[in-house]
Amino acid sequence: MRQDLVLNNDKKVIFLILDGVGDIPNPDFSYVTPLQAAKKPNMDDLATRTGILGRIIPVDVGVTPGSGPGHLSLFGYDPFEYEIGRGVLEVLGLNMDLQDGDLAARANFCTIRDGVVVDRRAGRIATEETVRLCAKITAALPQVEGVEVIIRPGKSHRFAVIFRGKGLSDHLTDGDPHKDNKPVLYTTPKDSDAGFASKVVNTFMEKVMDLLKEEKVANGALLRGFSTKPAIPPFASNYGMKALALATYPMYRGIAKVLGMDVKEEPKDYAEMVTMLKNNYEAYQFFFLHIKETDLAGEDGNFVEKVKAIESVDRIIPDIYALNPQVLVITGDHSTPCPLKGHSWHPVPLLLVTRTGERDGLTFHEKNCVAGSVGTLYSKQLMSLVLAHGLKLDKYGA
Repeated sequence: MRQDLVLNNDKKVIFLILDGVGDIPNPDFSYVTPLQAAKKPNMDDLATRTGILGRIIPVDVGVTPGSGPGHLSLFGYDPFEYEIGRGVLEVLGLNMDLQDGDLAARANFCTIRDGVVVDRRAGRIATEETVRLCAKITAALPQVEGVEVIIRPGKSHRFAVIFRGKGLSDHLTDGDPHKDNKPVLYTTPKDSDAGFASKVVNTFMEKVMDLLKEEKVANGALLRGFSTKPAIPPFASNYGMKALALATYPMYRGIAKVLGMDVKEEPKDYAEMVTMLKNNYEAYQFFFLHIKETDLAGEDGNFVEKVKAIESVDRIIPDIYALNPQVLVITGDHSTPCPLKGHSWHPVPLLLVTRTGERDGLTFHEKNCVAGSVGTLYSKQLMSLVLAHGLKLDKYGA
């Protein structure tokens, strides 16, 4: 999209992102999806009265996206052109100081038995336990192979690591098998320049396992998403909108920071998120609200909890729409079907609430989105459509 077509005005756009909201018919629940099963009168009212439906493809047909590419494409960035590693997003989201040359990584505490990762998330241990374990590692491992190690706890089993030293390439495979009941997996260098970095990371992982060997649950660490500081055009420069992000999980705060969005303190619940939205509404034109619970339920294969998460979000819709945005987008960054217990390649349902749409007159769920007037778009095309409905695009040509 040509930036010279973007109009600067004060019309408001809200993106309400239900992480992993897309799903597939579930044979254990009469072959419906959580969106179909959920009682969501407010979303459905907007969808039928003033909404248009469609589907978005996060990266490419048949490609399962990570959360980073999924969100970048929602904001109009080609995820193949702008690759930002998970490590950078986690580190920035936790307000760590990322310097040029630093190697960043996302990390999980995990449970290992006889060299096999039996639980990649260590039973989703409490955040307080992760704080304790990170303090233990920090005290014992200030450096590895002459490289400084900086760690910070995140939510539940998650933490982030910065390796600070010379000659640290991010061309590494993940030190994470990505599935339970697989052998412990160490990093390997993707090229000759990454040999030292691989040695540093693998030594760190080994030392952590030795340090935590007496722990009953969280006795190891998995590292992935190795990355260095990226160069990416700011969101405001692309779209002429000052943007605010409201998110509780570090990774999504990190995505916002990479794009130059302002990031407020973590909202403790949905009600506080809405309060923060109201309190900052006059100062910004674009708002990114992130909901994680739909994705967590999908990853756990918990249909009932995913339904509950959708219903909980539905209860805050009236307060959000009462602010009278020019455009309200309700969608996800990717699908996380309960039967698959993970991200998938399935298109994501999209509800675009606008005064300038065709008004499909359909309730909001995957099956109806197939019939919606938006059709099926690549996620990276969504911002252009949003700007048009937001009256933020000038005419092209005479």
